[in-house]
Formats: sequence, C-alpha cells, structure tokens
Amino acid sequence: MLNEPTNTKNTFKVTVHMVSSLDGVIAKKDNSVSWFETSDYYEKGVEVTEQDREEFLKTIDCYVMGSRTYEHALELSKSYGWAYGDVPTIVLTQRKLAINRPNIEIYSGDLTNLVNERLKPRYKNVWVVGGAIVVKEFIQLKLADEIMLSVMPIILGDGKLFFDHLRQEQALHLKDLRAYKSGMVELCYEIIK
Repeated sequence: MLNEPTNTKNTFKVTVHMVSSLDGVIAKKDNSVSWFETSDYYEKGVEVTEQDREEFLKTIDCYVMGSRTYEHALELSKSYGWAYGDVPTIVLTQRKLAINRPNIEIYSGDLTNLVNERLKPRYKNVWVVGGAIVVKEFIQLKLADEIMLSVMPIILGDGKLFFDHLRQEQALHLKDLRAYKSGMVELCYEIIK
C-alpha cells in the first residue's frame, strides 16, 4: 500500500479511490470484476501481505459511495464478503434502499453540507469509493483532497469511464506511486485547490 493516509497533522482529508483499467474503465457493462484478478507478474513490484492490507484499512475512518456502487458491493459480498468491514459507510442516494448493516447510513442532501457538517466533525480520513458520478461531484465541488488510482494491467476497451465528462481542468500533484508484484500500479495525486 502507498504511504498510509495517516493524518499526522490531525487534519481532515477526503480521498477518492478507484480501480481502473489502463484505458480508464472502472466497470464493465456487465459489472463483472474478474478483470481485477491478474496473472501478470512484475519482478520489481512490492508484495503486500494480508497484515499490511489490514493495517492500511484501519486508517480509513469512513467510506462514501453512490447507490449503484453500494448495490454492486452488496452483490459481490455474497461471494467475497462485505469489503468495507464495520467502518461507517455513507450511501448517497435519493432512492429507498434496503440497509442490512448497522454501520451503513443513507444520505440524500447537499454534498458540501455532508462533508462540512457531518464528516469533518467525526472523521479524519474519508474515502470516496465510487462511482464515477459521485467522484465527479466531489472533484467539481472541490471536496476531494486527493485521488488514489489503482491501475490494473489490462485494457478493457469499453465500459464506464472513471473521468467521464468531468468538464473542468484540474491540476494535480503526484504525491506517491508504487508498483506491485501483480502488475497493478497505484498512483496518489494531491488535488491542487
């Protein structure tokens, strides 16, 4: 994992995280995720242990996601388990959704209010984990502080794009990068505000 997002300055941070193909696709039309698994092997890459992964995930205080990402995560949880553990998770939606976990909350209001009135007072390290519409809104409203992009060694050619119609230029600063044995490359960019 990249430098852990521990807030040594004790400040609030919103990280947008996404996994994509090299051509920027974050979801195939059928929502399959088999492309996340790779048979590639990069000799110079970093090996991540389960303990490393668990320690890294402990640094995340809250997840924010859109309703389609939530529904997809629920479907995947039938095979892989709930990926977000017991960490507070806020699902952004106007729809009525079935909630079956005590750590999940629905929110349908203004995103700036969500960040300033609900997230900042309670959390230090919030991760926005999808989807593309939610990410676009966080970036356009200048609510995100950094982008963590995990690029898989595959070109999908078609599907949902990560930055589809962002409609604004956004300067970034490369904070860190790391290549893994699996061939995945993780890029961490600070969003210049």
